[in-house]
Amino acid sequence: MTLDIRYSNHPEDSKHYDTEKLRKNYLIETVFAADEISLTYSHQDRMIAGGAMPVKEELKLGSTKELGTEYFLERREMGIINVGGKGKVILDGTEYDLDYKDGMYIGMGTKEISFRSENAEAPAKFYINSSPAHQTYPTVFITKDKANHIPLGTPENLNKRVVNQYIHPAVCKSCQLSMGMTELDKTSSWNTMPSHTHERRMEVYFYFELEDDNIVFHMMGQPNETRHIIMHNEQAVISPSWSIHSGTATSNYTFIWGMCGENQTYDDMDTINNLDLK
Repeated sequence: MTLDIRYSNHPEDSKHYDTEKLRKNYLIETVFAADEISLTYSHQDRMIAGGAMPVKEELKLGSTKELGTEYFLERREMGIINVGGKGKVILDGTEYDLDYKDGMYIGMGTKEISFRSENAEAPAKFYINSSPAHQTYPTVFITKDKANHIPLGTPENLNKRVVNQYIHPAVCKSCQLSMGMTELDKTSSWNTMPSHTHERRMEVYFYFELEDDNIVFHMMGQPNETRHIIMHNEQAVISPSWSIHSGTATSNYTFIWGMCGENQTYDDMDTINNLDLK
């Protein structure tokens, strides 16, 4: 298992970042690597994001010195959504079969976690978010059908989409982690526009279903000092609480969002008028 560490920074600092430094601080370029668990530890609310891609081997999730615990979820909870072929998540000896876009909430205190693919030719890709927790809640298997579906946007505004809430009070209990998947209509390319911030939560976006040579222009920064990061398929980006997090692309796409912080109120956000962005 690899664990990349990203430290917090002041929004004033980001005003002076060039492209390379923006990408170094916020972009997670490699989420999936064959037969590896690749994770990034952000000091923004201590969120961990990354992926497990078992191909020929069963992958076991261990702890690290950075966590300072005996096992990974001793003081944490976790969300998983499979964006690859069929696979299994094994939790303390209990196996769960996850197909494409199936998800799970895993409660604090789960000791042994491992990942396996059904077919090495079409390996599973388990996208992972994990946040600190102070209370345990039951583990829940969540198919896309069981998620809470919220249609939003219009073709005229190029933002017609469906928000699928997987780990959310409307679906299951968690300590502080929220997680879901937003699917854009074929007519649309914009997400989270009009943009917003939420000082009470940080967020991580993971973009996928971006085919061929298409790219995402992910918008970030304070509303009066915006920046962009160009992203490719199956990459993630860290969004501090002070930053907007919107994007457009050269085609439609899907993205997974994960949040942790002060509350779990999905619509607790500070919306920004498009004409006030700079």
